[in-house]
This record gives sequence, structure tokens and C-alpha cells, in this order.
Amino acid sequence: MATGDDVRRTDLRADCERCFGLCCVAPAFSASADFAIDKRAGLPCPNLGPDFRCGIHGTLRQRGFAGCAAFDCLGAGQKVARVTFGGRDWRQAPETAPRMFAAFAVMRQLHELLWYLTEALAVARPLHGELSAALDATERLTRLDAEALLALDVRAHGRDVDGLLTRASSLARGAGRRRPVDRGGADLVGAHLRRADLRAASLRGALLLGADLRGADLRLADLRGADCRGADLCGADLRGALFLLQSQLDSARGDATTRLPPARARPAPWLAHP
Repeated sequence: MATGDDVRRTDLRADCERCFGLCCVAPAFSASADFAIDKRAGLPCPNLGPDFRCGIHGTLRQRGFAGCAAFDCLGAGQKVARVTFGGRDWRQAPETAPRMFAAFAVMRQLHELLWYLTEALAVARPLHGELSAALDATERLTRLDAEALLALDVRAHGRDVDGLLTRASSLARGAGRRRPVDRGGADLVGAHLRRADLRAASLRGALLLGADLRGADLRLADLRGADCRGADLCGADLRGALFLLQSQLDSARGDATTRLPPARARPAPWLAHP
């Protein structure tokens, strides 16, 4: 059974030095506000170098690749590269490419579940046993060989974990407010929510693209799966926010007055916010 120390040792941070540029090859993307070009799935981005590193990493946003700047594989890339495929890269062993790229998509989902379960362990102690068991089971799935990984019904496993995470969220948010606001899945694109009291609110899966959340109180809000692209979080209070991925912050706007959970980094562009 996993312990708190075991969970902390789980590698859920991207390590590009140990990957094969999988996020630059496996996904498809279309020219948009997030990507400057169209790219087919399985086709290397033209900015990917022979060393599997991005040639414009330091200027991604300026070059129109904000989507790349905000992407986080949560360690799935190096897990596929070093564990699933034992260090064989898709250039030297091109026959591995289709399976490797497909495995990356599955692994990314599993690592996201690991990340959420790790977060839940810290806020829902009454569910510690169930959360630890789910964490152990998910970690075992990440160590399947390529064939078994590709045969995995990751959606079914995700549904099982989702129910547990929802219970954990309810426990944590119930401690912060008697009747938390439920805006889960809501279309809040461009919504005017300046200084809104969203303490302990469920914003799970909400569309917050371009929403004005300046000065909003988001303490203990559940932001799992919320689309925060372009949301204005200047002066917002996100302390204790649940299931808040670093990539969600990286895709939003904020400034030096935005209050963050201790384990989240303030995106560099925020420090230059007017």
C-alpha cells in the first residue's frame, strides 16, 4: 500500500532530458491562437532538433506556440521512453514509432490520474486507504509493456478513479463552505466574475476561457479539468485550490498579486504583467 512518502517519490514532473520529444511528435495540432502551424499526429514539429529538444523553447509564446508553452506531460514522456520502450528512440528504431506515440497518449492520462490521486491524499484523509489503493493500481498500469498498455481501457479505469476524486473533492470543499457553488461543466467563456466569491466552488470541467476572474476568491475551488486558457487571474486567491495543474496556470493570465498554492510556480509571463 502506498504511503505519503511513496507518493511524494512518484515522478510526475516532465524531464525532457530523458524523453524523445514525444510531445513534439505524437499529438496533432491546428493553426490557432495556441499553435502557429498545422501539424499531423506522428509528424515531428519542424522546431524539434536532432537532440529531441525544442529549438525555440525560450521563445515559444512569442513565436505563436502558447499551447506548447503550457503543455505538461506530467512525466509521461520519460516513462514511455525509458520504461515502456527501454530507452529505444523512434528515430533509431522507427518500427516502434506508432506504438510509442499511441502509448504516450495513454500514459499521459494515467499520469494525470496519478497526479490527482496524489493531490487528493493531502486533502481527504478519511479516504486515505481507498486513495492509496487507487494510486498503487494506477502506478502498476504505468509499468505495463507496450502491448498491454495499448490494450488498456484507460477510460474505464479513469471513471473508477473519477468517482473517488469526486468524493475527495466533496470532503475537502465541505470543510470550507456549507453550501459550495456548483458550476461544474459550466460555459463561463468570457464571463465577468471579477471579485466573485467562488470559495469551495466546483468548477470541474468548466470553460473559463478568457473569463475575468480578477480578485476572485477561489480558495478550495475544484478546478479539475477546467479550461483556463486566457482567464485573467490577476489578484485572484487560489490558495488551497483543488486539482489545479501547473499547465492551467501557464495557460492563464495573472500577476505578482495572484495568490497561489505553495506547490505551484508563478509563470514567468505573470511577472511582466502590466
